[in-house]
Amino acid sequence: MKQTRRSVLLAGAIAAAVALSGCAAGGGSGKKAAPSLAAAASGDIKGDVTVWSWDVAATALKRLAPEFERQHPGTKINVVDIGYDNAYDKITVGLKSGKGLPDITTVEGPRFQSFVGSFPNGFYDLTSLADKYKGQYNAAAWKTATDEKGRVLALPWDSGPVGVFYRRDLFAKAGVDPNSINTWDDYVKAGEQVKARTGTKFITLDPAEDNTFLMLLQQQGQGYFKDGKVAVNTPQAVKAMTVLKQLSDKGLVDWARGWDATVTSTKTGKSATTPQAAWWGGTLTGEMKELSGKFGVFPLPAFEPGGVRTSNNGGSVLTVTSQTKNPKTAWAFTEFMLANSANQVSMLKDEGLFPAFLPALKDPFVAQPDPYFGGQAVNKVFADLSPSVPPIEYTKDGAKATQLVWSANAGVMLRGRDPKSTLDSTAKQIASATGRQTAG
Repeated sequence: MKQTRRSVLLAGAIAAAVALSGCAAGGGSGKKAAPSLAAAASGDIKGDVTVWSWDVAATALKRLAPEFERQHPGTKINVVDIGYDNAYDKITVGLKSGKGLPDITTVEGPRFQSFVGSFPNGFYDLTSLADKYKGQYNAAAWKTATDEKGRVLALPWDSGPVGVFYRRDLFAKAGVDPNSINTWDDYVKAGEQVKARTGTKFITLDPAEDNTFLMLLQQQGQGYFKDGKVAVNTPQAVKAMTVLKQLSDKGLVDWARGWDATVTSTKTGKSATTPQAAWWGGTLTGEMKELSGKFGVFPLPAFEPGGVRTSNNGGSVLTVTSQTKNPKTAWAFTEFMLANSANQVSMLKDEGLFPAFLPALKDPFVAQPDPYFGGQAVNKVFADLSPSVPPIEYTKDGAKATQLVWSANAGVMLRGRDPKSTLDSTAKQIASATGRQTAG
């Protein structure tokens, strides 16, 4: 899902609540298998369906629901904007109690994995109906919609392929060609040149709750966990943290605490680049209209020449809850919204939701030049990167790992600690907190 100020600020707290909720006994946390769903005849698609969502996602659902109702007379789609601030509390309460959930709900992808781990029977098993779409979705997004057994419990909606947004004017003043930045070593050298010739720092990071480390980890094909083991101290993790330490040690980081400060850092030109997901473009166009023409995008630098040039940050799914009384219509609406190129492109145009459904990325709209970005076809940059986003493993212990990794970030970047020894210590702490073994 497109990130917002609230989603960034509340990410850690809400994820922690989700993880803790799974430890309590409740109606949704038993060992009973998730109900499964078979194909429906057209006559079975009828009746009312309620969908929970928020912000622009709810707007998109409300906008497109009447067309589904027209195609399926006798159906009624009720979209409820439950607001992001209360969304995960409401979903968690419904899963724990076994009652009160809608037919369909929006969930951000990684958080869905927390729910699946804690409430394995809380959602319909859609495998028999949805598995045919597997090859048509961004692989990383598809991973967030399935469980460890490979069952499909949701359909991916939007995704967050990552590139680097940069200030064209500052690069030009410093004599840096963005096309020359192919690796993270190149990126650091370019940052030194920009700082030396313009006085501007190169990247904005949050000193307390920054997720760039995970972004760089996913770029290398892993998350905080690998084969069920804690993996924050693998060679890939050390590489990621070392890059961040280099940026900090060379004075290339503008530290900004929280969403508002991060936006301000970019708006006032305190840093020249932002490695971020496609949705960041909406923040720029929405909050920095006066900077039209000054931004461009290039692929994320690779760790090695020829390596992966992207990662992921963000994304969401629609899932059919096991509490629905109308699962066939609920699935039909989910499929209508998310396995439909026209609808996905429509949501990219109108709500800025970048499709996880790959056929939608072939639409001519995606290749159109964007005046705000100096005529660059920014959507095409991300569309080309999307298929190569590496999928990673998620577990219900992601929230615990995140809190401890944030502490490691601060230790390395703000207090000069060694990346390897710090991550070794962090891995042991996560293992102790979760009862897992370490992979590194």
